Amino acid sequence: MNGRAHQFSRRAAVALLLALVVPLHSQEPADSKDPSSHVTRFVTVSENVRLEVLDWGGSGRPLVLLPGGGDTAHVFDEFASKLTADFHVYGITRRGFGESGFAPPALGSDTYGDDVLAVLDALKLARPVLVGHSIGGQELSSVATRYPTRVAALVYMDAGYPYAFDNGKGPTLNEFQSLRGPQPPPPSEADLASFMALRQYFLRVQGFAVPEAELRQQRPVGPDGRVGRPRDFPGYSTLLAGMKKYFDVRVPALVFFALPHGLGRWVDASTDPKVREQAKAYTAALTPLTSRQAQLIEDGVPTARVVRLAGAHHHIYLSHETDVIREIRSFLSRLP
Repeated sequence: MNGRAHQFSRRAAVALLLALVVPLHSQEPADSKDPSSHVTRFVTVSENVRLEVLDWGGSGRPLVLLPGGGDTAHVFDEFASKLTADFHVYGITRRGFGESGFAPPALGSDTYGDDVLAVLDALKLARPVLVGHSIGGQELSSVATRYPTRVAALVYMDAGYPYAFDNGKGPTLNEFQSLRGPQPPPPSEADLASFMALRQYFLRVQGFAVPEAELRQQRPVGPDGRVGRPRDFPGYSTLLAGMKKYFDVRVPALVFFALPHGLGRWVDASTDPKVREQAKAYTAALTPLTSRQAQLIEDGVPTARVVRLAGAHHHIYLSHETDVIREIRSFLSRLP
């Protein structure tokens, strides 16, 4: 549903996610640079599947970050560090991506929810706050609708789309998936000279940088330091497999929507009339759909606070980090 997807998206089959998402992938090489202060461990959640879990430390209520489709927990490296003064912050890399193992989800979308529960059990986290980006909203709703006493609250970061809330009265996933926005220029040879150059590419094109450790999850690096082609992950084929309709959300929920969506700095700066026209048409189609979905949650979830951030990118916690953190702190400060 927004332009950043174009940078990282790989699969048309998950067009909604990758139109709203920025998948960053690839196995982290031995020479990776990860300045974030997290501790990494692996938690076995089922036979042959262990998940990468990052622990940034901190004090206070446990807060667990779930990335969007294709991303790994490393995408939160910089965001998470801003939350540790108030929370003990963790992140989980979904099965089939990054260094996490993979097996097809036997229970469809609820398998991903069960994976989260298995991590909570392993870490002995009592009633944490779950924070999900994009398709991470599916995991939030899976856990909260089946086991509402297991979590204290939910935060949907541009993650409240039909895979997370669908009571049959709002727009369908197919309506969102049918939309196609303008495509940004791909990284040039110069942009792939190093990970630092690639970070600058995203800053120039989208208006915000991506943590280097996440880019290293996305792409391999050659012996000369050049960045390779994006790697594929087995999880792409099952992100929306067995999707269920979740609507009985009874725990406190903070729901962010990028509304209207920002499509990136490159669109704003473009002088190409075709790009400008595509962006205008895309926004004109996407905005009313997103508005209906936001209103659907306001009407259908009594425990929800819906926040609309105008001009935010789908990666709302990167494009509008200050606003998101302020709203999270305010919302969660009122929890018992």
